[in-house]
Amino acid sequence: MRDPNSIAITGASSGIGAALARHYASRGRILALSGRNPHRLEEVARDCRAAGAAVETAAFDITDQQALESWLHEADGRHPLDLVIANAGISAGTGRFGEDAIQTRQILSVNVDGVVSTVLTAVALMRPRGRGQIAIMSSLAAFRGFPGAPAYCASKAAVRVWGEALRGMVAGDGLTVSVICPGYVKSPMTAVNDFPMPFLMDSAKAARIIERGLAAGKGRIVFPRRLFAVVWLLSLLPPSWTDPLLTRLPEKPASEG
Repeated sequence: MRDPNSIAITGASSGIGAALARHYASRGRILALSGRNPHRLEEVARDCRAAGAAVETAAFDITDQQALESWLHEADGRHPLDLVIANAGISAGTGRFGEDAIQTRQILSVNVDGVVSTVLTAVALMRPRGRGQIAIMSSLAAFRGFPGAPAYCASKAAVRVWGEALRGMVAGDGLTVSVICPGYVKSPMTAVNDFPMPFLMDSAKAARIIERGLAAGKGRIVFPRRLFAVVWLLSLLPPSWTDPLLTRLPEKPASEG
């Protein structure tokens, strides 16, 4: 969709979500922003209002399905949503503490269940109008499981494949689904990584790439291209060839709580 007027973004209080909110903010545009941290969320909202956008915020956990659905219904009731970006997500790995059952279920709950709830609610709202766009935040980690972050890779693979299949399912209803697969982007999520991150990108640049891809209605938005080429090659090679290399890669820190 080239010029969405009413946009909802989950996970808008930091990282790519905040960068997207600031990028889309302009006079006459209406933004509904959600996130877990009310103070950071309000900082983003102030910047967006200063750019001329009308902004409504809601602070809640994306796994609270009732709060999520109520927020989207209220936002759509005020101004029918043109674009919903299911961006909220968390990341953790096996470093320091290992990946236990609690961490695994938490990541899958936020990154899969939260995205699914967001998207299905958006589809239900948009389908009767016969128009609308939905963006799903996945990752280049969706193309090959990395031993340092099993649950994160699994969660991003799940929403990538689901989103790509959903795109075809709802196309006849006039809806467009785009799956976003970024590499390393500067954010609180990557700030905890104590290992080299190839092609690390500024979040504002990532937002520009995403906006262009969504405007073109792309089914899959992947960047940076050089890192995608490496990950894609790893996904094609037999695990017996790649496992010895991948098991030696640095581990992403595990959650402490």
